[in-house]
Amino acid sequence: PIFPIIYGGCMQGDRNKILVDSIKRLLRRNALHNLRKIVEKTHAADLSRVFDFLTLPDQHRLFQMIPDTEQKGVLFSEMEEDTFLAFVEDLKVEELVSILESMPNDDVADIIGRLPDEKSDKILQLMQNEDSEEVEGLLRYEDDTAGGIMVPDFIALGEDITAREAIESLQKEHQDVEMPFYLYVVNAYGNLVGVISLRQLVVVPPQTPLKAFMTTDVFSVKTDMDQEEVARIVARYDILAVPVVDETNKLVGIVTVDDVIDIFRREATEDILKMAGVGEEFVETKSVFKSTRIRFPWLFASCIGGIVAFFVIGSFEESLKQFAYLAAFIPVIMGMGGNIGTQSSTIVVRGLATGRINIREIWSVVFKELTIGIILGLTYGVVIGAVAQLAFGKMSLAISVCGAVLSSMSVAALVGSLVPMVFAKINVDPAVATGPFVTTAIDVISVFFYFMIASSLLGL
Repeated sequence: PIFPIIYGGCMQGDRNKILVDSIKRLLRRNALHNLRKIVEKTHAADLSRVFDFLTLPDQHRLFQMIPDTEQKGVLFSEMEEDTFLAFVEDLKVEELVSILESMPNDDVADIIGRLPDEKSDKILQLMQNEDSEEVEGLLRYEDDTAGGIMVPDFIALGEDITAREAIESLQKEHQDVEMPFYLYVVNAYGNLVGVISLRQLVVVPPQTPLKAFMTTDVFSVKTDMDQEEVARIVARYDILAVPVVDETNKLVGIVTVDDVIDIFRREATEDILKMAGVGEEFVETKSVFKSTRIRFPWLFASCIGGIVAFFVIGSFEESLKQFAYLAAFIPVIMGMGGNIGTQSSTIVVRGLATGRINIREIWSVVFKELTIGIILGLTYGVVIGAVAQLAFGKMSLAISVCGAVLSSMSVAALVGSLVPMVFAKINVDPAVATGPFVTTAIDVISVFFYFMIASSLLGL
């Protein structure tokens, strides 16, 4: 058996570093015997992290030391897309097929979807007919839907068979099913009518028909449902799998909890990267040129915002000439507004993503964040205004700074909460709103309010 290597007291990052350093050192020394022992004892999911730090020839050397075909399949599933595509270019199609045939069909569909059309067509031709048909069926669905992530292997039994017959069917026909804990009950037309847990099956009298003790209130999802909503259903009801049905309520697959974990991890990463303004994918695993190209448009938005702020400040040049100390408070006013704007937008985006905030509650959410912004703005406005009074001894300046902080933080909270809600309302990913668009807008607004208030109070 393959187990993850456990390093006592080490965090995951430390474990990965130790594993990477050990394998790279053994590769340099060509210590194949010791290297093979580590590979055999290390889970393929851990090895996939090592591949990101190895050259292509070393990746192939390490790959050939993995004795188990199923572990090679796990490695394929866990590898970063760019690393995987570069790696499989030198693999023979026949070797690739033998590995894919040992993997669950939903993972096979994901991998084939990454490959060039010519190579994927060859693979499907060489695979066993039954497997290739199931994979082709999965490829018909969008990647981010229930149909695209479902497993077509499940246990479906007729409602009229007995518990004894169901157990015999499990022993003879369903030994390799990925999720045997739930048995789905279908009618003569293949429509989902109930579900039975494995525990229920073994405790009832053997002659009891399934329809007598099955649960008819089944949580199911349609093939076109978004994967995030599917994940939320599995998490909300604490189930290990959720059945997937087509438009006629025919059972076509299941989505298992391991796929749900992957969805949450992937979607959370995507949201965080979008909020930081670096695209949707983890760019550090990509080339310098590709990383630059992904970041360029987001930073261009910040650049445009900075130019607008420059013109706003430039329009108050006379004010700055007469009262140069006004410039001293620009960073803190912009910073306070930017921080609370990011906080509000992050709370709203995450709330929308997890279902804790409903889009129909837009005005109550916005009003709450605006109220928080006003309270915090008033508090910090008084503090920073007091600093201005102590430093320069001018009450008009202190009031200007206080008013600017209050305005900046209030408007930032309003914009930071309203923009993601509006984006979600018009079916645009709200995570985009928390990137440079919100922060840049807040910077410009903060500077404008500051100079308008200061000009009025200082008689400019």
